[in-house]
Amino acid sequence: MQAQKKNANYRLHIKKATSEITIDGVMDEEAWKETDVAKDFFMVLPADTGRATQQSEVRMAYDENHLYLIAVFYNTPPGPYYVESLRRDFQFGKNDNFLIFMDPFNNQTTGFSFGANAAGAQWDGTMNNGGRVDLNWDSKWISKVTRNERQWVFEMAVPFKSIRYKKGVTEWGINFSRLDLKSSEKSSWTPIPRQFPTASLAYSGVLVWDEPPPAPKINFSLIPYVLGSANVSSLDENNIDYETKVGGDVKFAVTSSLNLDLTLNPDFSQVEVDNQIVNLDRFELFYPEKRQFFLENADLFANFGYANIRPFFSRRIGLDVPIIAGARLSGNLDENWRIGAMDMQTANDETIGLPSQNFATVSLQRKVFSQSSIGFLFVNKESFNYPDESDEYYELYPKYNRNIGFEYNLASYNNLWTGKAFVFKSFSPDDDGNGFTQAANIEYKSQNWNFGFKQEYVADDFRAEVGFVPRKGYFKFNPFLGYLFYPKKNTPILSHGPKWTSIYYFDENMNNTDYLNLLQYFLNFRNRSSFRATFIDEYVELLEPFDPTGTGKPELPAGSQHHWNALRLNYSSKPQSMFTYTIGGRVGGYYEDGSWLSFNNELGYRFQPYVSLSSVISYNNIQMPAPWNTTDFWLVGAKADITFTNKLFFATLFQYNEQSKNFNLNSRFQWRYQPASDLFIVYTYNDLMPPYSESTHSLTLKLVYWFNK
Repeated sequence: MQAQKKNANYRLHIKKATSEITIDGVMDEEAWKETDVAKDFFMVLPADTGRATQQSEVRMAYDENHLYLIAVFYNTPPGPYYVESLRRDFQFGKNDNFLIFMDPFNNQTTGFSFGANAAGAQWDGTMNNGGRVDLNWDSKWISKVTRNERQWVFEMAVPFKSIRYKKGVTEWGINFSRLDLKSSEKSSWTPIPRQFPTASLAYSGVLVWDEPPPAPKINFSLIPYVLGSANVSSLDENNIDYETKVGGDVKFAVTSSLNLDLTLNPDFSQVEVDNQIVNLDRFELFYPEKRQFFLENADLFANFGYANIRPFFSRRIGLDVPIIAGARLSGNLDENWRIGAMDMQTANDETIGLPSQNFATVSLQRKVFSQSSIGFLFVNKESFNYPDESDEYYELYPKYNRNIGFEYNLASYNNLWTGKAFVFKSFSPDDDGNGFTQAANIEYKSQNWNFGFKQEYVADDFRAEVGFVPRKGYFKFNPFLGYLFYPKKNTPILSHGPKWTSIYYFDENMNNTDYLNLLQYFLNFRNRSSFRATFIDEYVELLEPFDPTGTGKPELPAGSQHHWNALRLNYSSKPQSMFTYTIGGRVGGYYEDGSWLSFNNELGYRFQPYVSLSSVISYNNIQMPAPWNTTDFWLVGAKADITFTNKLFFATLFQYNEQSKNFNLNSRFQWRYQPASDLFIVYTYNDLMPPYSESTHSLTLKLVYWFNK
């Protein structure tokens, strides 16, 4: 395996600290003078043909309890820093930042990421699939940033108990990444082709320990919470509904690389509300999971399948009724095997006849070759304790639904070839839920070429009640081909080129029901702004009646056929500016020989690093013959994100959606008074406007504390 690693010759030796290290952003301890130095970084963007112009130096050390790192970043010439805010887990492309990518199993597949922006906001996440960073993971560690106009310094200490690694291993995968927006330069300690992210573990170097890291000690965390809330509805303004809840989580390290999570009476009231979007799609829309318990190591469950064929989707759990308790075991068994097992129990609801339900999921993943893997997934939803034993409720909530399947993930040793193939079978009490789905894709991506092919099949009787499968009973074929040109001269344009994409749908009798042809042209500028033009050729034969306006107007009949062409334009400004914007629009045909004109933009302004203001404005105008005539609606949203310090945050978001007749306001105050311990105060207002007639107010106070041993 090691012989196949591209950058195995880039080796950084780490030694035990010879003196105490204080995390203050100042490199004045004697221990730092005796370390190896990772320097002479390679440029990744805008070009990957030489060394970085902005110099960086990284040193590492350790003691019995902590892993230490200090990094110095020089500015040539001296200049301002660009940061979005002090909020944790900032957006990579909008901040001067430094990130470390660690692969403790040296398997080029999983790991951890830590870092900070130039104002000191922390970043941490788990890594999966060889280069994806899941920022929903939150651990206890400390860091400090100091800066002047000539350099900034980042120093951190990560407790060994906060990460997972195999006992006795003396070589880890490691890499360091810096983004400097002043020079529009992204750099890496090891050389990485510019079409790949610096998080790509296939291109990491090696961290060589002078002796094995300290043997993991007992790692046990208790995270209780107490909550009080008040809710009032306009339907009964004289009745305030008060609620108190107590619950919490337990985290226990079964081994140095395997973690057990338990939750009792969980509450997710502090989670931000979903962003509203215009819905003119015939199928269910996807909204991402935001609840913390489901997010750590989520790739072990949620990454199976494709975006529109997910056999497991955690948002199906506990949306209509409260979750009583749950458990999750996840992590690495060794350098080749990973496991995930989760069980969640919900209560019943006698008012609607919803039974108690148990959701059990088991996944196994085996690494093969350099970065590829084979995975197994089993999902079971079991219903029992029905409040009403009538047949109607057994039809609404079948006794069980199960999915079982395998998938193969391909990633070549140099990441040029990637792909996936999977098959899943569903099992239900009736024949309507005993189908299967199968799909495969292959993609090649070099600096210039990007091409591939994707194929899907979902049987009409495939049922994934704990998944996200909005469309069934189809075959899909999707070839694509793109090319990027890189001007040899130092022009404002970094790269540009065309891309062709075709998506064809057929029913199970191989009759063509839909197609979408896209011809796009991309312009990527050296200052990190971008432009995209898309020509659309689309055909739809409706399989079911459909309201093309999404506003409750008459439906087009099933079997009707529609064809149109359209043009879509999008431009995103450079992220270095205090004022940033994305602007786009669509003009062209629509159903029933009608027309659809849309305009959307996102605006942002920041008073760095304390205040970030943003807004979203979308307008849609649909012209169709009677009885639809003219339909137009607005979606407007605005957000203020205030970071007083890197421990004190306030954010407020309002959204007005004219299509769904909804206005909502969500304000959240967060005080991180101890590492990973928080006080939340959340206010939510939701108004369903005419023809609906209800508004609700809620105020919640939640206190969370992390006890760690």
